Amino acid sequence: MANAASGIAVNDDCKLKFLELKAKRTYRFIVFKIEEKQKQVVVEKVGEPTQSYEDFAASLPADECRYAIYDFDFVTKENCQKSRIFFIAWSPDNSRVRSKMIYASSKDRFKRELDGFQVELQATDPTEMGLDVIRSRVG
Repeated sequence: MANAASGIAVNDDCKLKFLELKAKRTYRFIVFKIEEKQKQVVVEKVGEPTQSYEDFAASLPADECRYAIYDFDFVTKENCQKSRIFFIAWSPDNSRVRSKMIYASSKDRFKRELDGFQVELQATDPTEMGLDVIRSRVG
């Protein structure tokens, strides 16, 4: 069903890939894009579990908006291996105004479709979603 605010629907593949990441840890990250002509959010890229945060950051275009999910592994002070699933709304300053508006108005509906991420970040440049920021948000 399309989002009333923006008219953008969510492709079923988005939900399926997210469930695979969440339940089976099949992917390290998923990058989603809005196909304006099709009026829907689709999966643009998935990252293998062996890929790094740098691979993920490099997969986000410098001048176009995207939504992304990143599965961050870390070790607690008590030496426990843990993971947090991040939702990142990537909206670079130099992307088109129309694109920023469509992504902003579709975000809440899209987030509702992906039930189970733990941390949300909004980033307009790479420093706002750097590994130091990610680490600071898991505590």
